[in-house]
Amino acid sequence: MVEHDKSAPRAMKRVGVREFRGNFAGFMREVRYGSSFIVTSRDEVVAIIQPPQPPPRRQPGALRGKIQLPPDFDTLPPDVLDAMEGN
Repeated sequence: MVEHDKSAPRAMKRVGVREFRGNFAGFMREVRYGSSFIVTSRDEVVAIIQPPQPPPRRQPGALRGKIQLPPDFDTLPPDVLDAMEGN
């Protein structure tokens, strides 16, 4: 079994559509381990296959002071309150 290093970036390899379609599972396995591929048809790029990018890291407090709630945010209108209380 071949050892794969997920952290090492790799250059994109060019493959034809027929080759890609014929060994789809093998290419997807390589993508899982960090490889990227440029899929071509008659020397024209038709797709770039690569692993997904990690989601951006959340920065706590980034929106502090930018969100304003209206003063009546937690006040229900009387008719809604009555409906919830069964009146």
